[in-house]
Amino acid sequence: MRKHLIAPSLLAADFTRLAEEMEMVNQSEADWFHLDVMDGRFVPNITFGMVVIEAMHRLARKPLDVHLMIVEPEKYIESFRKAGADVLTVHYEACPHLHRTLRQIKESGAMAGVALNPHTPAHLLEDIIEDIDLVCLMSVNPGFGGQKFIHQTLLKIRKLREMADTANAKTLIEIDGGVGLQNAETLLQAGADVLVAGSSVFGAKDPVATISALKAFNAVFDC
Repeated sequence: MRKHLIAPSLLAADFTRLAEEMEMVNQSEADWFHLDVMDGRFVPNITFGMVVIEAMHRLARKPLDVHLMIVEPEKYIESFRKAGADVLTVHYEACPHLHRTLRQIKESGAMAGVALNPHTPAHLLEDIIEDIDLVCLMSVNPGFGGQKFIHQTLLKIRKLREMADTANAKTLIEIDGGVGLQNAETLLQAGADVLVAGSSVFGAKDPVATISALKAFNAVFDC
């Protein structure tokens, strides 16, 4: 049995109050910080890079889950690890030599994750599922926060859960995009392990209570 993790996405935080927002997460029941790195090429947005992650690392008392929405991520693995990343997730669509990139991440000492865009089928990871520590399913089109959840994601969660269980893999399934109190239990029951919540946390009147409510869902499942 395995209890789910909550990873508030700092993309939705108030960057004029970043230290306060991070301390709120530190004191909450959240498990990870989720950090979206965007380069303006792989996705139509630009966020932050190593310097900002280094600063976040100094403030964080929980692991940094770094999602690289960038082209040629293999060039920057060591740099992001050195900046403080505990989990490094690259996109299937950006890695022509995915197995090699996963090995590179693991050799750096970080957990190795693979993200799938909404149009990318889950079965493409079947041959390497045992080498993946985490699969991040994009349940919105990557690039911007505050989008609506794509319901087809539920089928992909179930498919990935079946793949991981069949291979006896310890792969975590993470859901990123449109996650909130309205669908968290459904996602967990489908087989999700990690819920990334951005606007639903940082836009809430009481973010700490929202994190607590997301954490409280008792959809614990066999793994």
